[in-house]
Amino acid sequence: MIPSAIQSYLRRHRVPFERYAHARAVTAMELVDALNVPAWRVAKSVIVLADRQPWIVVVPAMTTVDLRQVRYTLGVRTARLAAESEFADHFPDCETGAEPPFGELYGLPVAMDESLSTNERLLFRAGSHEEALEMRFQDFARLEWPLVASFIQPLSRDEGRAPSYGASAEDSGASA
Repeated sequence: MIPSAIQSYLRRHRVPFERYAHARAVTAMELVDALNVPAWRVAKSVIVLADRQPWIVVVPAMTTVDLRQVRYTLGVRTARLAAESEFADHFPDCETGAEPPFGELYGLPVAMDESLSTNERLLFRAGSHEEALEMRFQDFARLEWPLVASFIQPLSRDEGRAPSYGASAEDSGASA
């Protein structure tokens, strides 16, 4: 279920949204399959530590975060994927791995891949592995004011099924 804090946040800001119940889906590509939608419609939140500051980096489901691009765009020395233990406390009402892209609500800056700005609507996790949320891109942009730039490297469909978080990749240029 979508946490009440997220629903209240959206209602308080008068942002219309749709809720979609689905079979349990842990990875972004499992969510694509569960909802039977094209992968470009689903946005996933990846938590990145940029010079130890956590960021929510929002990218299309079938892609991976390019950490070199994150470092360059944010102007930081280091960027790596955060371990779940490093960010779970920021999202106390959410299932781990189902973090929403609402940085204003959870006190984190948000960066979004520019490719998502061409979507009229965004579909993403909102704290649950069994329910997704859809809203207009313009409403999301007005609500969060994300930094929009290029942050991705495309993945093949099989690679997109891998878990979103890894143990290393700090400054290696490896993609997340």
